[in-house]
Amino acid sequence: MRRRMRSVRARATLAATLVVAVALVAAGAAVLLALRASLIDRADAEADSVARNAASALSNGLAYNDLDLPDGDENPVEVLDRKGRAVASGEDVEGMSVTARASDRLNSVANDDAGDTDEGVADEEDDLGPGDIADETWYGEGTATVEGETDDYRFAGVDVVTKGGVPLTVYAGAPLSAEQGAVGTALTAMLIGLPLLLVTVSGVTYVVTKRALRPVEGIRAEMAAITASEDLSRRVPEPATHDEVARLARTTNETLAALEASVERQRAFVADASHELRSPIASLRTQLEVGAAHPELLDVDGAVEDTVRLQRLAADLLLLARLDAGERSPDARLDLAAVVREEAGQRVGDRVEVSVDADADAGVVEVSGSRGQLTRVLGNLLDNAQRHTRTSVAVTVRRSGEWAVVAVADDGAGVPAAERERVFERFVRLDEARARDDGGAGLGLAIARDVAVRHGGSLTVRDAPTGGALFELRLPAVALR
Repeated sequence: MRRRMRSVRARATLAATLVVAVALVAAGAAVLLALRASLIDRADAEADSVARNAASALSNGLAYNDLDLPDGDENPVEVLDRKGRAVASGEDVEGMSVTARASDRLNSVANDDAGDTDEGVADEEDDLGPGDIADETWYGEGTATVEGETDDYRFAGVDVVTKGGVPLTVYAGAPLSAEQGAVGTALTAMLIGLPLLLVTVSGVTYVVTKRALRPVEGIRAEMAAITASEDLSRRVPEPATHDEVARLARTTNETLAALEASVERQRAFVADASHELRSPIASLRTQLEVGAAHPELLDVDGAVEDTVRLQRLAADLLLLARLDAGERSPDARLDLAAVVREEAGQRVGDRVEVSVDADADAGVVEVSGSRGQLTRVLGNLLDNAQRHTRTSVAVTVRRSGEWAVVAVADDGAGVPAAERERVFERFVRLDEARARDDGGAGLGLAIARDVAVRHGGSLTVRDAPTGGALFELRLPAVALR
């Protein structure tokens, strides 16, 4: 588990570092491109200004030799004729090599002079008269050699026609050393800063993730201790936060509480079942031992009663075990009134006659469920009523909205308000003085409520109009066809 948690921290750290790295690389590339574009635009503006100044002088009739051109190491300038020959150049400029659109322009001019005319270029030159300067500037990059040193420049080319009608092209360059230096400096800073920033992000992410997962480690450690000690009363620590880890801790504690309650209920069930089984088994063994030694003293009827009681108790325990396991028989549509009438009509040996009011609208009350289990619920409720009633037991069936309701009422002593939930607990008999044979094992009402709940309904008890107890079974009614 600890290795897995370290793996979680490592994966979170790696993911955060990769995301930041990608974002920084993208942002750095965007910054470098924007910086380079800005510097190139500035160089283009500078070269264009120098070229147009020279072109303006030529258009005004200034001779080639009288041009006031800047120093070559600052802004190299060349003036080319139609054959591409340099007729004037800046001081110390030994040569220029222009690429991109500026060189295309130069090549087009040379080709046009040789007879291979570029119609676009020719048309534009035809529009220029003596003393005119072209509105369009061609830009490109290249190199210039000044005083024996060759450097990179950004060039601007401008067409001009002198007053004498001579077409010329002026090329002026602006150095790219500032752009290259600025971009190089920025790139160096990024290359140095990016690893440092990524290391910082990784460290911070690792520490933050470790702190965030610390409560999870506490939960894991406590769960391991609970597993080792088998003490389900312990609980995992709940952080004071309101995040997912706190909800995990609360859910874990709720699960532990439910598990503890289930285990305690199972232990109590086993203890009570053992206690309930001990008496009839001991009684039956005593009777059989006496019968074996003195056949004339064998109480056959008593032995049969104890055997029947054991059989019923075993059946009840088996049914409770199936209910606890979540077992449920296949559902079927049942006419609840017919089931009630059938169960009441099959009862023999009751000391009080059972009256059933399931006529009129009750005949259309249908439910979905296990016929055997619902019959068992009705039988248990009637058995309970027969044990406590004085003179009457009444069963009514009705529909109440979306519910099918079966009410079993007697005129006995009733159930005290404080005991109305306790009577549905397993192995509970409110009249402890009553003989076990009369009071049963205390499982009938517990089984009845479990079956009702597993059918989506409920079983409650309150005072009956006749003064006794009224047990009310509510089940979801099936919509009428």
